Amino acid sequence: MSEVPSFHVAGLVPTGPKIITSRFDVEDGYTYDGYVRTGGYQALRTALGKTPQQVHEEVRTSEMQGRGGAGFPTGTKWGFLPPNVFPRYLVVNGDESEPGTYKDRLLMELDPHQLIEGIVISCYAFEAVQAFLYVRGEMALAQERLARALNDAYANDIVGTNVLGHDFSVDVTLTWGAGAYIVGEETALIESLEGERGMPRLKPPYFPAAKGLYMQPTIVNNVETLANVPWIVTESGQAFHDIGAPTSTGMRMFAVSGHVERPGVFEVPNGTTTFRMLFEAPEYGGGVRGGRSVKAFIPGGASAMWFYPEHLDLPLDKPTVDKAGSMLGSGAIVVMDDTTDMVAACWRIVRFFARESCGKCTPCREGTTWLERILKRILDGHGRAEDLDTLMAVSESISPGIAWPPRQTTICPLGPSAVSPIASAVGRFRDEFEHYIDHGRPIDGVARHPIPGPSTEPAHA
Repeated sequence: MSEVPSFHVAGLVPTGPKIITSRFDVEDGYTYDGYVRTGGYQALRTALGKTPQQVHEEVRTSEMQGRGGAGFPTGTKWGFLPPNVFPRYLVVNGDESEPGTYKDRLLMELDPHQLIEGIVISCYAFEAVQAFLYVRGEMALAQERLARALNDAYANDIVGTNVLGHDFSVDVTLTWGAGAYIVGEETALIESLEGERGMPRLKPPYFPAAKGLYMQPTIVNNVETLANVPWIVTESGQAFHDIGAPTSTGMRMFAVSGHVERPGVFEVPNGTTTFRMLFEAPEYGGGVRGGRSVKAFIPGGASAMWFYPEHLDLPLDKPTVDKAGSMLGSGAIVVMDDTTDMVAACWRIVRFFARESCGKCTPCREGTTWLERILKRILDGHGRAEDLDTLMAVSESISPGIAWPPRQTTICPLGPSAVSPIASAVGRFRDEFEHYIDHGRPIDGVARHPIPGPSTEPAHA
C-alpha cells in the first residue's frame, strides 16, 4: 500500500446543513402530508419552471459524485446519453446489498417522497419517460412505504401524465428483487428488470447510457444520489459545491458499524471530515467500544481494501482515499478493534462473496469457492504451511497483481472484491494466519468468535 500523508486533527468537527436526513426525526416525514408540510415538492415546482438543460446544468455545477460506489460525477454521467435517441429510462438502484451498507434503506423508509421528487426532477432534466425503482427484496418496510408514497404521488399529479399541470409526463414503476448481491451491479440490475437472471453484461458494448434497459439509453443512479437532487435544485448547484471539499462536494451519508459505541448512519461534510472524527466524535461514532483501539477498518464496503490506524486522519475525500489504496465506495465503514480475530473476519467476508457469485465467470465462480474453503480449513485448525501461498496464488488468478484499483479477469468486480480482504488481512496480519496454522487457534489477545463447524455443503448456496 502506498505512503499516505498524516492529517492532524485540530479544531471542531466540521458541520454542514442536513440535506437528505432532515426529516429522519420527523414522525410523519415519510407521509405525503408530512413531506409537503416540511417543504416537499417545492423543488419539483422550481425545476418545472426551468428548462431541462438548466436543471441538468445545476446538477453538473454541483459536481456531486454518485453515492453508489463508483463516485462518478452525476451531471457528467447524465451527459453521456446519446442526443435525440428516445425513449430514455432512469433505473434507480435501491438494491443496497454491500455488507455494512444501510443508508439507502433508511432513506427509502424515512423519506420516500424525497427520493420520488429526485426521480421526477432527474427524469425531467434528461428527458426520460419512465423510471424503474428497484428495491432489495428483504427491505419490506421500504417497499411498503415507497408503494404508498408512489400512490400518493400519482394521486397528487406528482407522477403520471402532465406533472403538476405541465407538459411533462413520467411514470415510475416499483420493482423488488430476490436478494441477490450481484444485482447491485448496474448491468445485472438491468438484466433482472428485463426478467432475466441477474448476471452482469460486458462493457463495452453494454454501457447503460448507450445500451441499457431494453437496449435503450438508460441512466442508473443510486438512491442517495437522487435524494440530493431536490436540494440542489432549490439551493443551487453552487451552494452544494461549496460544502465539503472541492474534490468531494456536498454532504454525504456514511454507515458506521462494528466496534464503535454508537453505530449508525451519519450525514457529514464530504471531503473535510476524517475517519477519526467519524469514529470518535460524540455526535457520530462516540469512540471505539470499551475505550479500545482501532486495529483495522474497512472504509468503503466489504469490497474495499482495509485501512489501519495510520489512516485514521485521512479525510473522507475520494481522491485522497483512492491514492491511499482503497475507496469510499458505498459509504459503509466497518470498525474492528484490537481484539478482532482477523482470520475470522477475512473468512466471513470471503464467504459472503463466494456465496453471492453469480457463477458467470470461471475465475470468480471457482476461485472464490477455493478461497473460502482454504480459509475455513485454517479456522478449523487444519491449516497447512502452504495455504497462505495458495491463497495469494488463487487471488492472483482472479485479480492479477493484487493491486488497487484491481485488475479483473471477470466481467464485474465481485471476484476482485473477494481478494481485497485476503490481500489486506494476509498482508498486515500474516502472523495471525501463521499462528492458526501452527496452533489451531487465534493469536494471544484475540477474542475467538464462534465459527460454524466443518460442513459438507458447497461453497455456493
